[in-house]
Amino acid sequence: MSILVIAEHDGRHLKPATAQAVTAAAIWQQPIDLLVFGNEASQLANEAAALNGVARVLVAEAPQFAHPLAEDLQDLITGIAPEYKVIVAAHSVLGKTLLPAIAAYLDVAPVTDVIDIQLTGTAPVYVRAEYAGNIFTHIENPQQQQIITVRTTAFRAAESIGKAEIVTIAVPPSRGLSEWLGDELNESDRPDLSSARVVIAGGRSLGEDFQRLLTPIAKDLNAAIGATRACVDAGFAPNDWQVGQTGTLIAPELYIAVGISGAMQHIAGIKDSKVIVAINHDPDAPIFKYADFGLVADLFTALPELHTALKQHLQ
Repeated sequence: MSILVIAEHDGRHLKPATAQAVTAAAIWQQPIDLLVFGNEASQLANEAAALNGVARVLVAEAPQFAHPLAEDLQDLITGIAPEYKVIVAAHSVLGKTLLPAIAAYLDVAPVTDVIDIQLTGTAPVYVRAEYAGNIFTHIENPQQQQIITVRTTAFRAAESIGKAEIVTIAVPPSRGLSEWLGDELNESDRPDLSSARVVIAGGRSLGEDFQRLLTPIAKDLNAAIGATRACVDAGFAPNDWQVGQTGTLIAPELYIAVGISGAMQHIAGIKDSKVIVAINHDPDAPIFKYADFGLVADLFTALPELHTALKQHLQ
């Protein structure tokens, strides 16, 4: 039995989600093929070949993969799908778009947003978090072919210590059902939110001072900046900064929550962080139940003091 993992990348480098998906696939203890697609994918293929646990890297190069669309990727993957018993992708925008289409074509029921995989019985059992992590469901899937997306924050990233075989595969022609028009990206000198080692996030109570107060500390710590949904809805932060169940799920080494009460929808997105620090003026805020360290203080006083202390320490 072989396993196919679908790589994620930005056109230049693999995303951390790829290495985390490889770790999830390794639970089967079977050969893993990692599919890399792109217009010029040699650098991506070399990065993929270094991931520990990958047996082969399948490289699909074609002009339509310069900006890959779901329909073209669906045709590519369904063409090789019969060779695999398990197909794994990250539970990302790409994975959530692509795998249901593949599952429908193959007449297989997919299991999505998996946080744990158990292989103790005759059929795999997948664990999913429901109701913002208040309930965990166990889904036994006896199908002959398994198609899953995994919540990558629940799996550590595979190390880059391997040397897999690189194989070029044929690419079917594009059906031209959709067309890439362009990207609208928020340029930032801060690390990417989904993969940053340190994240500092603020709530609505920061108001118009949101970026003025958080940006200096983010620069001191080389941190990404996040925000609650209420903060984004109020227009204090852009949409792609939203952290939580309806935003980005993160698992940084350090998460600093500033003026965040700790609604379950937010906790669901940050609970896998290694260390959580909470700063809030309300000692009864729910966020303190999940924090490793808590500071009850006025954030408009605490943040400038923290920035000053960090500058002195870093000098």
